[in-house]
Formats: sequence, structure tokens, C-alpha cells
Amino acid sequence: MSEQIRVRFAPSPTGPFHIGGARSALFNWLLAKKYTDGKFVLRIEDTDRVRSTKESEENIKAALKWLGLDWNEGIDVGGEYGPYRQTERLDIYKKFTDKLLAEGKAYYCYCTEEEIEAERQALRAQNKMPLYGGHCRNLTPEQIAKYEAEGRKPVIRFRTPCDQSVNFDDMVRGKMSFDSNGIGDFVIVKADGIPVYNYAVVIDDALMHITHVIRAEEHLSNTPRQVVLYEALGFPVPKFGHISLILGKDHTKMSKRHGATSVEQYKNLGYLPEAIVNFLALLGWAPQSEQEIFSIDELIKEFSMDHVAKNPAVFDIDKLNWINAQYMKKIPASQITQMAIPHLIEKGYISDIPDEQEMARLNRFTEVIRDHLSFAAQYVDFADLYYKDDFTVEDDECKAVLEEETATEVITMFKNKLAELTEFTAENIQPIFKQIMKDFKANKGIKLGGKSVYMPIRIALTGQMHGPDLAGLVEVLGYERAAKRIERTLA
Repeated sequence: MSEQIRVRFAPSPTGPFHIGGARSALFNWLLAKKYTDGKFVLRIEDTDRVRSTKESEENIKAALKWLGLDWNEGIDVGGEYGPYRQTERLDIYKKFTDKLLAEGKAYYCYCTEEEIEAERQALRAQNKMPLYGGHCRNLTPEQIAKYEAEGRKPVIRFRTPCDQSVNFDDMVRGKMSFDSNGIGDFVIVKADGIPVYNYAVVIDDALMHITHVIRAEEHLSNTPRQVVLYEALGFPVPKFGHISLILGKDHTKMSKRHGATSVEQYKNLGYLPEAIVNFLALLGWAPQSEQEIFSIDELIKEFSMDHVAKNPAVFDIDKLNWINAQYMKKIPASQITQMAIPHLIEKGYISDIPDEQEMARLNRFTEVIRDHLSFAAQYVDFADLYYKDDFTVEDDECKAVLEEETATEVITMFKNKLAELTEFTAENIQPIFKQIMKDFKANKGIKLGGKSVYMPIRIALTGQMHGPDLAGLVEVLGYERAAKRIERTLA
């Protein structure tokens, strides 16, 4: 590709960084990284002065850094096309606004909010599109003077050309065409002098030489307005790509009722950034192969806007959990333990940071349960196995196993054989189960199946029929705690 690829991610800092925003950032980042001279720009669109906060901006930056989506230009990094916050660019916007006014491509509108709303309601009642009717499009000097004398504060509207087709090629949706008569004269600068999104974004993208704009489908309706502004200002129109909505498994728009929605929530739950990136890449983009686990280098190499789907992407939490589990298998147990500690503290399993000896035991317990974990917060689901010696066998099915004819003797034999071990390791504990089977056959002529040995011992130690590797769990408990649990169950 001859031109330099320049893409941007331009979030509004008005709340926690949504997973959908992360996907938009990722697609832009991947496209930039695909080319050796590609640039990824991070810009903050903070013209919503009521809702924009510094806290949200920091949340966005922290989330992007955690995901590994570094930026070449923008806030914190700088660059030759700054500043990179819209509220620091107001003088730039004013220059272009003055130019549009002077050329008759924009005009002052003195209509009040009440008048505008009444006009909209009247049009809706007639089943017409609620567009601005152009009342202030051609005001006389006398009318302007009258409105000024009344103290009305005007907005500035763009004079949208009539009877034209607004066309652009979308990288995802193909050729798009809109009737300019369906756009209407829209506001570009509010009464307080702050530009609206559709206006500021065009000037910013043009002056920052953005070549490709990849963003969510919900922005598609904004694009015709932006295209007519590009043309009125004499700027080249970038290539647009509107990626599909993200839906929950019930095929409704993703919301809090589908689970966590912000990147920070997934980080706090103990998901790995590499897994989140891998999962997000597959939300709307289809690789050429059946491969599902991708390194970041593989994603950069394989990614193409040609294979981004128009259809909505479904956020399947089970798929995310599966992907995250694959990544968790590759990291040290100690890293999983560290990710789980805040959750253990929160649930009251540990009151503070454990000492070195306790950490060693926790790390060993992590090795025992890691194949059962999809993310670190699930650690607490297994914590009772390690921390709770005074469990209760309440399940009738478990009680039935303990009441089997050979159960008490199997459990007792296991306890006695544990006492004979010189090295209390899973490797030495594991053979005991088969030894019990052999002893029963040799001494009593009874052939026990594995279930008749493993099941009562597991229930005696945990109160549960199912769980992680039993020999590993016994090792972590140690002989004294294991024996105590067995004695309590037998009692």
C-alpha cells in the first residue's frame, strides 16, 4: 500500500471503558500494525463537558495499556498534529467555523430548544422525518437584530446541500448512498461555542491525516453528515469501516445483564489481556482457517478488513472462558495465585498477604485446580477445599456413597496408608488408591472398582463427589489436616 496508514481511536471519557470500544481500538491497532509505517493515534473527544472526566480518561488509557494496544501519537505521547484533546483545540475549530460562515456554508440559528422540539413533534405527528425546517437559513439583518435584542444565544448550523447523493465506500458494508435531503441543516457549534461531535471529528481526522476510520456500526448514521462536511471544508474523505454491533447470547444489544461490560471488570476478574485481545479479534472478524488461538503477531499478520462481517457479533462468555483457560495453562501457577489473592481476601479466606510458606502451599493448590479455572476469580469456588476443614456432607447422594458396605473400611485404609508415607507428595499418594483395590481383592476376595475407592475418600476429605486431582489436594492439605477431615467424616 503506497499511502501511509494512519488510524485513530477517539473515545469520549464519559464512563468505564466498554468492551465494544476495546474491539474498535483493537481493529484500528491491528490495521496500523499490519504496515511497517502504520500509525495508531489516541485522541480524546471530551467536548461533552458535563459527562467527561479525568478519571474516565485514565481508565481508558490504563485499559489500552493493559491490553497491549500502544499508540504512536496522541495523549501522553504527543506528535506533530496535536493537541490530542478536543477541548484544547477550540481555536482550531473556530478558524474553520469562521471560514464556513464567510462562505455561506453555515449560518447562525436563533431557534430555541422549545421551538425546535415543537417543530419535531409536529413533523412526527405527520409521520415525517423530524429534521430542522430551515427557519433561520436566510434571516434578514432585521430579524437577526431582533433575536439578538431578545438575548437569544445562537447555535451554528451547517447548510446541507439539497438534492444531492452522499456516497462513500464502506470497508465492511460496500457502497453506501444517502439522500442529502434526509440529513437536514444540522448543528455544528453549540450556543456555548463548543463544537459538536460530527463537526470536531471531521476537522481532527483531516488535520491529523487519518486515512482509515474503523468504528462501531452505530456511527454509520453520522457518516453522511461528516462526508458533506469533508467536502465543504475541502478535505479528502477517509475510508470508513463500520463494524457490527456486539450482541449478548440472547441476540439483544450487550448490556450489564449479560455480565461484565468494561475492560476493567474483566481485568479484575482475572482474565488475561492476551486472551481478551484474542477473543475480541474474533468478534466480527473471521480468519481464513479454523484456528482460534492466535498470538498477537499472528493476529497482525492475518487481520484484514476484507474478512470483517456485516452481521452482529455475539459475545459468548463461554467462548471467552475457553480461550482464557487456554492462556492460563501457559502461565506459572504463581501468576494465577497472585491474580486470585484479591478475591481470596475479599471473601475472607485470607486477611492479608500470606507469608512465604503459605504462598508456597497456595501455589501448589493452584497447580491442583488450574485445569478447572477459566479465570482467576473462580479460585474462590475451590477455596473451601483448601481452607475449610469443618465442612458438612449434606448431599444425599454423597451420604449414600459413605453408607456403602466397603466405604468406611476404604477410608480408614487410606488414612492408615497416608500415615506410613515418608514423603508426603502426590506422586507417593496416588498409588495408594490402587493398593487399596489390591488389598481388598487379596484379603477379602472383593474386586473394587475405582469409583468405590476414589468416591468415598473424596467425600470424606471434601464433602463433595467431584473436584480436582485428589492426590494433589491431599498433598496440599498435609497429613494432619487430611487425617482430621477423615476422622470428622467417619464420626
